[in-house]
Amino acid sequence: MKKSILYFLILLASASNLNAQESDSKTSDIKSLRRDVSYLADDKLEGRETGTKGERMAAKFIRKRYAKIGVKPLGSYAQKFSKKIRPADIDPHKDIDLDTVKATVVKGLNVTGIIDNGAPTSIVIGAHYDHLGWGGAGSLAPGIRAIHNGADDNASGVATMLLLADWLKDTLKKHNYIFIAFSGEEKGLWGSNFFVKNTDYPIEKFDYMINMDMVGRLNDERKLAVNGSGTSPSWKPALEKANTSALKVVQKESGIGPSDHTSFYLADIPVLHFFTGQHSDYHKPSDDVEKVNFEGMYDVASYIFNVIVALEETEKLAFTKTKDESSETPRFKVTLGVVPDYLFDGTGMRLDGVREGKPAKNAGMQKGDIVLQMGDVEVKNMMSYMKALGQFEKGQSTTVRFKRGEDEQEVQVTF
Repeated sequence: MKKSILYFLILLASASNLNAQESDSKTSDIKSLRRDVSYLADDKLEGRETGTKGERMAAKFIRKRYAKIGVKPLGSYAQKFSKKIRPADIDPHKDIDLDTVKATVVKGLNVTGIIDNGAPTSIVIGAHYDHLGWGGAGSLAPGIRAIHNGADDNASGVATMLLLADWLKDTLKKHNYIFIAFSGEEKGLWGSNFFVKNTDYPIEKFDYMINMDMVGRLNDERKLAVNGSGTSPSWKPALEKANTSALKVVQKESGIGPSDHTSFYLADIPVLHFFTGQHSDYHKPSDDVEKVNFEGMYDVASYIFNVIVALEETEKLAFTKTKDESSETPRFKVTLGVVPDYLFDGTGMRLDGVREGKPAKNAGMQKGDIVLQMGDVEVKNMMSYMKALGQFEKGQSTTVRFKRGEDEQEVQVTF
């Protein structure tokens, strides 16, 4: 009897020690996430715009982190690229003889590394590290010259990529793991497009690509958008199996989107893009480190790791084409002046923010309202909302029907 009690106490102590070790490991990982985001989103990097000193400082930091983790150069840590553009102060809508204008060359670089397990196939894990610098084109804070630190967009994705590298270095061995911190994403996917078309690594050996762009704002509903789930028949079962952290995963099938996974999808490689959602600080100077949810980032990283584990024994993933939802998006001349909740999966289009001085705000609409109809068009989702918006001209008015709580209301909106 005494031996049984002693054995039980030993087991209990072992379990307690294991839980303590797991807790200590998680705490250490969250501290690592915070350190990485804090450096990349520091004012001294001046917003990490492609072609600037801040971009090069960020690249140097990422190279050092690769080396410390044990990620070796993919030929070289730095894959340099350049892009000819018109001077930033030229308005493309003006009648200017471009032959008389000297082009500007912007030089950027991707930071590339590999965990080489001698495997026949490789998994690409990427995140862009550039941002908007001091604002300008792309900023949603017009007229304000200030550093746009991009803590969520996309220091969060880079830090999560580095944590995954640390977890993968001594664990899963049936693939090689290629890590890429892309630059030029904010300019139009420059870095990822260049990598896919110019890498010396055989692209046919890429099994699939995982992209993390804005994973630092997991909300209280724990919603996580996963785009690209239709690019391989293997994705959906793996995504379901991997969800051990009670995340509410919102899947979208399309492999086309405004981030770096698109470059790989267009090369017939299965892709996934992880995204914790839009917010009112997007592309503004207020996207800073104190607003990042580091516990949430850890949960997202754990989920992505579980997806990789779920596919560890799978043969090379089959690639499938998906419907290009972006091609159906109409061009529109007006704006409602809202931040859509891209993770909302109910009927309608829910507002995640309302901008001052814009039509929705002027009409009394609020964050959390769900748009159900604009004019004669019923709004069922983001696509139908954009189609509805596309029918209006500046100066026109329309009735917007929306739901607030349990009540439906109507307001007159003037664009």
